[in-house]
Amino acid sequence: MQKRLWGLCLGFGVLLASSVQAQEKTEVKITRQPSIIYMPTYIMEANHLIEARAAALGVANLKVDWVNFNGGGNATDALLSNSIDVVNTGVGNMLLLWDRTHGGVKGIVATSAEPLILITRNPAIKTLRDYTPKDKIALPTVRISTQAILLQIACEEVFGPGQGAKLDTNTVQLGHPDATGAMLDPHGEITSHFSAPPFVFEELRRVPGAHVVTDSQQIMGTPLTVAVMFTTTRFANANPKLVQAIKEASADALDYLQTHTAEAVALYRKASNDPTSQDDLMAMLKQPGMMDFSTKPQGTMRFAEHMHAVGLLKTMPKAWTDYFLPIAQDLNGN
Repeated sequence: MQKRLWGLCLGFGVLLASSVQAQEKTEVKITRQPSIIYMPTYIMEANHLIEARAAALGVANLKVDWVNFNGGGNATDALLSNSIDVVNTGVGNMLLLWDRTHGGVKGIVATSAEPLILITRNPAIKTLRDYTPKDKIALPTVRISTQAILLQIACEEVFGPGQGAKLDTNTVQLGHPDATGAMLDPHGEITSHFSAPPFVFEELRRVPGAHVVTDSQQIMGTPLTVAVMFTTTRFANANPKLVQAIKEASADALDYLQTHTAEAVALYRKASNDPTSQDDLMAMLKQPGMMDFSTKPQGTMRFAEHMHAVGLLKTMPKAWTDYFLPIAQDLNGN
């Protein structure tokens, strides 16, 4: 994955150097992943929020294609290969591409800061210190996903400075649906999952002995943005109205989610084919931190500091605004 990413970034540098000017597009492709973390995207799709905002800005008859990926790694590859225009995934992927493209990829708006939760079905594991080499941890993308970096930050806290990679060899790359299936297999090698809602609650309910080891709130000490819209600066410069429409529609979706929660959950269930019942999803959203859907980037600079310290980022940003587009500067992030 890393070699492929470096190769794509090299090709992307050539594209950045191009002086070709593109007209404002009338079709945009946006990625997302399975999880209620990405519920705002389903609201945008069902209520045609991006299309409405684009029309108000003068881009008529916009077509929005929503493309589903099981992990952020494949989504970012698609962005760099120009087969996708905008990605909605974790902040770690955005920071990595911002660095590798020398600022050629930047954020538009945050969409969620729901907690990510590390759970295990191994009764011997109570803390990170209890993991042995045979205890495998499923997460969306090894080393660079939000969950992978959270695990590294936690290892630094538990095992000491320079020990962030201590459990990297325990990690296995699996999308959340596949990881849930693996956790349900009592004979499988996957005994832990750094999970996202609703999968984490399903596993806690259905997997015998499943229990929480740690979570993003405990690791960071503050909420952490776990889903952010980002794109290439090349796309943003060529399509300023579309980028503005995406930012405004994201805010519209979050407002709808807060004020029409039951309707939003119903839209999500229908559009995503999530088999979780309406009542169960509503109950999940009542858990601590589960309604933290915000356009404000949260905890991203601490994330960047860790990535820089372990060498994932060559450049340390001076502020969160370095890796967000100018239209995002009013979001009061951190």
